[in-house]
Amino acid sequence: MTKGVQPRHGRRLNRQNSDHLRSAPPRARGSDSVRRCGFLLLLAFSLVGAAVTPAQRKPAERSGSHSSHLRESLSPEAREMIERAIGIVCRERKTDPKGSVPIDDMQARPSLPVRAPEAVAGAQRAQVLLPVARNLVINSLQQLATEYNLRNVREYEAGLQRAIARVQAVRSVKPDMDSRDNASVFLRRPHTITFGTIFLAGLPSDEGMVSVLAHELTHIADGNQDSLSSLFRAVGNRASLLTGLKVHDQRAEELTCDLVGALAARSFVSNSPDYNPLPRRIARSMEHNCVDEDEGDEDHLAPRNTIRALLALHPELMRELVAGREEKTRLRPAASKPN
Repeated sequence: MTKGVQPRHGRRLNRQNSDHLRSAPPRARGSDSVRRCGFLLLLAFSLVGAAVTPAQRKPAERSGSHSSHLRESLSPEAREMIERAIGIVCRERKTDPKGSVPIDDMQARPSLPVRAPEAVAGAQRAQVLLPVARNLVINSLQQLATEYNLRNVREYEAGLQRAIARVQAVRSVKPDMDSRDNASVFLRRPHTITFGTIFLAGLPSDEGMVSVLAHELTHIADGNQDSLSSLFRAVGNRASLLTGLKVHDQRAEELTCDLVGALAARSFVSNSPDYNPLPRRIARSMEHNCVDEDEGDEDHLAPRNTIRALLALHPELMRELVAGREEKTRLRPAASKPN
C-alpha cells in the first residue's frame, strides 16, 4: 500500500494494531547486497579520510543542512538540566487540572463512544483550535527552514510552498471511536485529521491539543511527495548527534512533527497569555509522554526519549521550564514555624 492510502500517525501505536497502521512504505529490494557492500566500502574510505585529514572535510560540511550544528554535543550540565526539565513536565502533569493523560494510560482505557461528553468537548475544542494551529504550523515550518539552512535550497523552498498549501487546506477534525488513543491523517483525505475519542478526552488543555494538531498537520504538509524530507533528515541527524539516540527515517519524521508541535504550542502560549505559570503551559505540550511504560518502536522514540530529544533540539524550552519553576519556588511563601 502507498502512503496515499495509509494513515500517517502522530503518536505511538497500539502494538497489536501497528502492522496495518504503519505509514512507512516498503523499501525496494532487488540488489540490496550489492548496495550494502558498496555503502560499506564507501563508509570505510570516508572514515579513514576523516581520521587522517579532518581539516580537509570542513568545507564539505557547509553543503549539508544545518552545518552549524554538526559538531554539537550536550555537556553533562545540559544533560542534567534536561532531566530536571523532564521532571518538571511530569510533575506539572500530576498537579495541573488540565494535565494530559499519558499515552500508556490512554491505551489501557476502554473505548469511548463518539457521543461521550468528554469526547464531544475535545472534538469541539480541536475544531476551534484548528485554524490557529494551521497558522502556527506554517510559521514553525518557516522558522525551522531558516534554522536548518534550507531556505536557500531551491528544491526545498518549492516543496515548502506546496507543504504550506496542504496545511492551509485542512478544514476538519473527525472523532473516531475505533482510533482510540491515536490521531492520524489519511493522505487520500488530506483535509481531515482523525482523532481517537480517547485521545480527544485525554488532552484537556488547549496547549496539548495545539501540539497534537500541529503534529498531524506536519504529516499532511509532507504529503505524498515527501516535501519535508530534507527537514526530517536534518532534524533527525541533529537529534542523533545531541542525544546519542538513533533518529532516522520514520523516527526522524515523527520527531520533527513533535518538534513542530512543541514550537506551535509555545507560540500559542505567547499569543494567548493567561494566569497559569509558564512552565505549566509549556509542559502541557509534552505531558502525554510522561509514561510509566517507556517503550519505543522502530518508527517512534520511547516517549520520555521524545521529551529528551525535543528539549535538546529546542533548549529555550528547557531553560524556561527550569527557570520558571525555580522562580515559582523562590516566590512561594515560606511555611510559618510553630511557636
